[in-house]
Formats: sequence, C-alpha cells, structure tokens
Amino acid sequence: MAKSLHYSALMIRLLHIVYLGALPKGEYSPLSHHSSLLQEVVDASRRFGFDNIMDFLGVPSLIVVPIQRSLSSGLKMYLVESKGGAIACMLLALSFLGTWPAVLTLLERRGRLPQHTYLDYTITNLLAAVIIAFTFGEIGKSKPEEPNFLIQLSQDNWPSVLFAMTGGVVLSLGNLTTQYAWAFVGLSVTEVVTSSITVVIGTTMNYFLDGKINKAEILFPGVGCFLIAVCFGSAVHASNAADNKEKLSNLENGNKDGTGAKAVSKFEESCTNSGGNNDVESGTKKAKAGTADFLIELENRRSIKVFGKSAFIGLGITFFAGACFSLFTPAFNLATNDQWHTLKDGVPHLSVYTAFFYFSVSCFVLALILNITFLYRPVLNLPRSSVKSYLNDWNGRGWAFLAGFLCGFGNGLQFMGGQAAGYAAADSVQALPLVSTFWGILLFGEYRKSSRRTYILLAGMLSMFVVAVGISSVISMEE
Repeated sequence: MAKSLHYSALMIRLLHIVYLGALPKGEYSPLSHHSSLLQEVVDASRRFGFDNIMDFLGVPSLIVVPIQRSLSSGLKMYLVESKGGAIACMLLALSFLGTWPAVLTLLERRGRLPQHTYLDYTITNLLAAVIIAFTFGEIGKSKPEEPNFLIQLSQDNWPSVLFAMTGGVVLSLGNLTTQYAWAFVGLSVTEVVTSSITVVIGTTMNYFLDGKINKAEILFPGVGCFLIAVCFGSAVHASNAADNKEKLSNLENGNKDGTGAKAVSKFEESCTNSGGNNDVESGTKKAKAGTADFLIELENRRSIKVFGKSAFIGLGITFFAGACFSLFTPAFNLATNDQWHTLKDGVPHLSVYTAFFYFSVSCFVLALILNITFLYRPVLNLPRSSVKSYLNDWNGRGWAFLAGFLCGFGNGLQFMGGQAAGYAAADSVQALPLVSTFWGILLFGEYRKSSRRTYILLAGMLSMFVVAVGISSVISMEE
C-alpha cells in the first residue's frame, strides 16, 4: 500500500515538472529547477526501492521534448549544445552537401543550361533558410541575451549582418563556379580539390577565430592530409584527361574501316546543327561508360562543351571555387561570435539562424544577378537564352529545386553543428567528396576504363580524404 501511494506521489511530481505554471519573480533558471526536482524524485525512489520504476534515466527526455515543442514562457530558441547533436548535424550535412552537386551535374549532362538550373536551385536554397529561421529560430520566448529571429531583424547588429552576407557572396561565387568545373574536371575531383582548399585555408582561419579550442596537434595533420589530396586530385584530372584523349585518338585512327573518324565527324556536325542542346534521352542505344563512344555521346548532349579545352581551364576554375569556399565559414563564424568585437555593448550576437538567413539572402541576390546576366551574355561558348526561355524550361526543374533544398538544409545543419563543436571541426563536412565520388562513379561512370595510373592516383586522393575525415571526427569528439 505504501509503495502504491508513493508511486502516485511520483506521478504527481512528474506532472509538476512537465507542466510548470507562471515563473517566479527575479532570476530563475528552468533547467536548474527541473534538475533539482528530478534529483529529489530519483533519490526518493531509491530509498523506497524503486530503482527501475518509470526508468528514471529516461525521464529527462520526457521533460525536454515537451519543453522544446511548447512556446510557454521561460523557454529559448533551439540550439545544438551537445557533442552528439553536433555530430548528427554534421553527418546529415555531409550527406546533403555531397548529394546536391550530383543532381546539378546530372541536369548539365542532360543538356539543361546551367543558368536555368542555378536560378531554380537558388530559389529553394533561400527557402530552406527561411524555413529554418521561422522554425528553429522562433522556438520559445525571446530573451534580451538570446533574442529570436524576428527580434534580431530590427536590432543594430549590422557589422555581424555584413559578415554573414559576405559569407553568402563568396559561397554563391563558389557554387556558381563549381557548376562549370564539374563539366571540365569531373564531379569527384572538383569536390575533392575545392573541399581540400576550403579546409586548408578556412579551417586554419577558424582555428584562430575559435580561440584555438581545437587541438592543433590533431587539427593540422588533418589539414595536411587535405593538402596532399589537392595534389592527388590535380594529378587525377591530368591523368584522366590524357586517358580520354587516347581513347578518342584510338577511335578516330585505330579502326581500319574509318568508322571512328566518321563517328567524330558525325558528332561535330551534330553539335554544329543543334547548338549543343540535344535531349539526353534521345532514344538511341547508349554506349558503355568509359568508352570513346560514351565520351562522344556525352559531349553531344551536355550543355557545357569541353572537347578541345585545356586541362588548365578546369583546374583554374576549380581552384578559384575552392578559394571562395574557404572564406565563407570564417565569415559566418565572425557573424555569430563577433570575435573582433564590432557590435555595440549590449547588442547580442546574431543567432545561427538569423546569420544563416542573411547569408542566404545575399547568396540568392548575387546568384540572381549573375545568372540573369549569363542568360544574355553566356560564358564558355554556351548558347544565349532569355528570362522567357528560362520560365518555359520545365525539363529538370524539380531536380534543381531538390538540389537547392539539399544545399540549403545542408549548410544550415553545418552551421548548427559548428555553433556547438567549433567551426574548425564543423569543416569536417568538407569530406562531402566521399559522397560525391560515390554518385560520380555510380551515376556517371567516372573513371571507368581508365589507366592504372589514374586508378592509383584516385585511390591515393580518396585515402587522404578518409584519413582527414577520421582526424576531423576526433576533433569533434575531443572538443
């Protein structure tokens, strides 16, 4: 009977913890109050022999979930604070950020103009930031030291806003540039090289901005692995370009009956007549990946023509993109943490959600300006287009919208994890080429039927990435 009465008392105490009334006057910490009440319940249960009743080790999760979901007073916006949460955010970001490049590459290979694709992509990329800001950024009642998203929009925090928008500008330039680099260098190598440059420069900057919270003896060997991967990636591109040149040469000159030369001639004539806008799914029999016929078919239907272009063009575009990427996380870091003390006294730091919103707005505006310009003044010999043609081009639009959501939510998750683990450790998501390489080989047949030299260099590049990812994971655990 006594145990039954005590069980009822425990239930009442649990209800009291979950459904608190008005807050006491003066300074008050809900977390401390809840913890003390819970400790009393646990201690009482142990005295009466109820160690396993209601699984008290699981009670905190029963308390936290309703608190985060309600909008009652005393709550604050949702922030990732635990190591586990930071790692989960970065793993999700890794998968999202490694997948969206494959989607855009697929559309380019199907003949859709990159200007059309990027305009669609940037719309949903901004929409993802808006969704994050109005959900995670608005949970709970705003506090002076931790204002919600809408409150921060009216505060005098323009120095931090400008840092966030600068990050969006360089990211937009980097993403726009890589869209062309994927055609010249390939998805796998482009992602490896740009991500490695991002880590080498960006992580070093974040290390000092974060107050050296990450261990240098662990961090910088990882940076060294990324730097080696850059060298391997450049070698892979050069070797693969030589392999492709040899395949095309054999097709043209190796057949005694001249079918190879006729194939090349037919390809050139088709490109001239169609302007390079052939439909991918033409109904013709597809050649095997890695063969010369496959390379010709791909060149014939893709929107960005690469035959006859110097290998240095692709590498130059790739290195420029990597330099842009290396600056966006340090800029975001300054926006949210104000290490240079640019904000006035009493002005709270930008929350990660507000900074991400401004970041995405500037990314959207620049992408809109550049891509509308490229419609009428295209680069790299792409055909001219127009706003009207873009609006009428629904071929692949859904995939482009998906890519924007993946990138937007991926960046948001990366920043949420960086707030908890440090932005230097959050740069571990730059291991996204491991995901992109998977898609490149599975979907696009990259490096099939290549030389042994290319395979060795490719293995070396990916090995350096595996080591670097492992080191980045250790950084997150040691934080």
